Amino acid sequence: MTIMPEINPNDILGIDKDWWRGAVIYQIYPRSYQDSNDDGIGDLAGIIHRLDHIASLGVDAIWISPFFKSPMLDFGYDVSDYRDVDPMFGTLGDFDALIEKAHNLGLKVLIDLVLSHSSDQHPWFIESRETRDNPKADWYVWADAKPDGSPPNNWLSIFGGSAWEWSPERMQYYLHNFLVEQPDLNLHNPDVQDALLDVCRFWLDRGVDGFRLDTINFYFHDKLLRDNPALAPERRNFTIAPEVNPYNWQDHLYDKNQPENLDFLRRMRAVMDEYPAATAVGEVGDAQYGLEIQSQYTSGGDKVHMCYSFDFLSGETPSAETVGAVIEKQEASIGDGWACWAFSNHDVVRHPTRWNLDEAGQRVFAALLLSLRGSVCLYQGEELGLTEAYVAFEELQDPYGIRFWPKFKGRDGCRTPIPWVSDNHNGGFSQSKPWLPVAVEHLQRSVEAQTRLEDSTLAFYRNMIALRKSLPELVKGEFEFVTHTQDVVAFWRRYQGRAVLCAFNLSGETRELPLPEGAYDDITAPFHATVAGGMLTLPAYQAWFGAQNR
Repeated sequence: MTIMPEINPNDILGIDKDWWRGAVIYQIYPRSYQDSNDDGIGDLAGIIHRLDHIASLGVDAIWISPFFKSPMLDFGYDVSDYRDVDPMFGTLGDFDALIEKAHNLGLKVLIDLVLSHSSDQHPWFIESRETRDNPKADWYVWADAKPDGSPPNNWLSIFGGSAWEWSPERMQYYLHNFLVEQPDLNLHNPDVQDALLDVCRFWLDRGVDGFRLDTINFYFHDKLLRDNPALAPERRNFTIAPEVNPYNWQDHLYDKNQPENLDFLRRMRAVMDEYPAATAVGEVGDAQYGLEIQSQYTSGGDKVHMCYSFDFLSGETPSAETVGAVIEKQEASIGDGWACWAFSNHDVVRHPTRWNLDEAGQRVFAALLLSLRGSVCLYQGEELGLTEAYVAFEELQDPYGIRFWPKFKGRDGCRTPIPWVSDNHNGGFSQSKPWLPVAVEHLQRSVEAQTRLEDSTLAFYRNMIALRKSLPELVKGEFEFVTHTQDVVAFWRRYQGRAVLCAFNLSGETRELPLPEGAYDDITAPFHATVAGGMLTLPAYQAWFGAQNR
């Protein structure tokens, strides 16, 4: 009798359940991508109109920041209905059409789920604050005042001030790690977990390929509500909150990063595994423990697939030594987990401005990002080399910036609309006044203008992403450092008997690197370097890729 091998249905369907491993993900901030109805605000139909541009980059997936119903006090990160589209952005029908077109273009679709908190206008919270004994009384984090009427403990909000707000309806405080209008959900309650997992199923059933999980390490709080200890000044790190915010003065041991989160992430992974190839990338918002948490949350194949931390979202321009320290720490702890790297997003100053990079500097750092072991998130406009835009106080929208102006100008400067054409004062984004102004200096870097140039930043990103996709070593390969000193970062990426040496000069001066022994195939890349006598010469802000068969 012949025993037939077991057949995996996913193999028959040609489904790659590991598509996310090494994927390049393009983040869309929908308010600022493309306005289709001339109200000055980007929308889902606008994204549909511009999907061809994203597909032309060669990326694997898009991540769309929140478009759910919301009072928009934090621009969609304050959700009042998890199962519907805010009319500002369109309809569920528009979203279905977006999914269909993206999939036809070969793009996966991830959406941004905000599960740690909701809007105070969500029906769950409205019911929860009515009384202490209603069916949803325990769906949010409520606590009695101290005998003197002060908040239950010393926890602080990332947006400034106490993380506790008094509710006269319940005569109790509720927790809000962000805006007062963003109460934290109580995931210690299994009913809350079930409701949130049902939200995941709703969107997966609708055809999404996965989620970007906002503030994934904020899901649980310490049940005992213990005070956070003070953080030594030398340990303060301003990647999560600006320097002017005393949030940085605490060691956040109890208001986030709780061990109970691991079991909830296992429950979420079990739901995602019900679908053919769903994935999740978590945002780890922590200045001290980000890499350790990233490793915990992605290990074992039973929690989230990948996470990114804020190590390369800081204000300090990464030196070769800094890059080495971050990667070595990550490689030592990640085990069978998986990282997702980013240099920019909707919450931080765009990295060309943050790190004071000229065009050559932007390119070598982009090549570095696209060569690291892990997946990659690119933020809209990164492919155009957009810098941080100046937004006058009178035009600010971000409550974070309004509160801490002028020491911290908020997040509006990285959220201004994408310039599609150069000969229009709104850059082709809208016929009406945009919700944030289009930066004048961005017009010359429009998609239309750069598409006409063979050596534009846009062309560079297309070429570099194509190079990455042509080399399985860069997508899924093992990682080993050669050096990360004296402005040069060099490492091996190895996969199935082949190895690629990747070398990057992060300085404005020529640097040399003795090459490890062996014969190399010089891989065509959008850089200039020379090899002679076993020595690699890297001009300022240049990179080199050399392949070996092993």
